[in-house]
Amino acid sequence: MTIPWSADGVALVVAALLIGVSKGGLGGPLPPVLATLLLSQRSNVATAVAVATPMLMTGDVFALYTYWRRWDSRLVRAVLPAGVIGVAVGLFLLRGLPDRTLRVGLGLAGLIVVLYKVHSHWRGGTTERARPWHGPLAGLLAGTSSAMLNAGGPPIAAYLLMQRITPTVFVGTSTLFFAVINLLKLPGSLAAGVVSAGSLLWSLTVCPLVAIGVYVGRRFVLWVDPALFDRLMTIILITACVWLIITAYI
Repeated sequence: MTIPWSADGVALVVAALLIGVSKGGLGGPLPPVLATLLLSQRSNVATAVAVATPMLMTGDVFALYTYWRRWDSRLVRAVLPAGVIGVAVGLFLLRGLPDRTLRVGLGLAGLIVVLYKVHSHWRGGTTERARPWHGPLAGLLAGTSSAMLNAGGPPIAAYLLMQRITPTVFVGTSTLFFAVINLLKLPGSLAAGVVSAGSLLWSLTVCPLVAIGVYVGRRFVLWVDPALFDRLMTIILITACVWLIITAYI
């Protein structure tokens, strides 16, 4: 990336706002994916993922403050260990797979998880009795896809949508999970050599803008109806996955 007021700079500003909105609870996994895709137009996917990570970490600070202790510790324990393994797997794959393969593969994997959730709902299954292997699988997919394309939202959101939890607990649990995941991704990306120190510095200059997006997202979650929230999240999940696949061929 070059200078902050070029097209690169505009991409950084928009990405910071999108990530902030997501960390505040508005739009779920879609804004980080869009932010990464936007940055990837100015660089390769590996660099775009790494550059977006400081913004995600900044959003995590605000989101953790807002949703402090509003997560479900049982659900966090179910997904986090496998998520850590997923980060290592994702960083390994990130170094060797081409952009098209990354986008198509992640899009298809996300759609499979979403379709599983929809299928379970139509069958009338009780969400509070989700099977034990659901959590580790969601954590592994989320950690891997987050490290590869900042697209870890769909697996975790699909898993949480199978639980009987409020929108606030939904966002709080997701926030804690990704705060840990993002904390692990940055040193991993530096060690893998997929990003330069200069690019990370430009990313840091726009991190304060993340706070604006967090506030906007937080106001939305406070008044949204739980049933509407569930439907909206499902639609956004599908949209995010389809968007990943489409952009692989544009």
